[in-house]
Amino acid sequence: MTEPLTLAKVNALTREEFIAQFGDIAEHSSWVAEGAVDARPFLSHDSLVDAFQQSVLTAPQSRQDALILAHPDLAGRAAKACDLAEESRREQKGVGLDRLTEDEFKRFHQFNDLYRARFGFPFIFAVLGATKFQILESFETRVGGTKFEERLTALAQVLRIIRFRLETRVKP
Repeated sequence: MTEPLTLAKVNALTREEFIAQFGDIAEHSSWVAEGAVDARPFLSHDSLVDAFQQSVLTAPQSRQDALILAHPDLAGRAAKACDLAEESRREQKGVGLDRLTEDEFKRFHQFNDLYRARFGFPFIFAVLGATKFQILESFETRVGGTKFEERLTALAQVLRIIRFRLETRVKP
């Protein structure tokens, strides 16, 4: 991982450099950074985060849904095959999802399948600071919700992931 940028350096990036630097902040969705770039200059770290989050929140529902669908399953097949985006891999590894027992992996796999079948999109959880037990507990609770509730929760989790990722890339 590279050294975090200062806010002054972020503000000094060209549009193209900004998108190259932050285009992957939201899972396979460079449009989020493209929507945030014009909010510069950022006067604080919170205003930087807010610009990215507003880019998501003001996007058409179809774009938001595509962003949700771009997220990988937690401890899913892509993780097992080491086929995750670098930040997703690092985040899942950081909470031990790469070291699950066979039974735990099977449980995650069953929840992923059940959740996706029920709602039509992956279970999204900002894993930073969580444990595998908290994630499984959230799976159990959330799988009983409505699609409307879960879509809102998924978007809220995406916004948390964006905040966490920006906190690692830009000095507060």
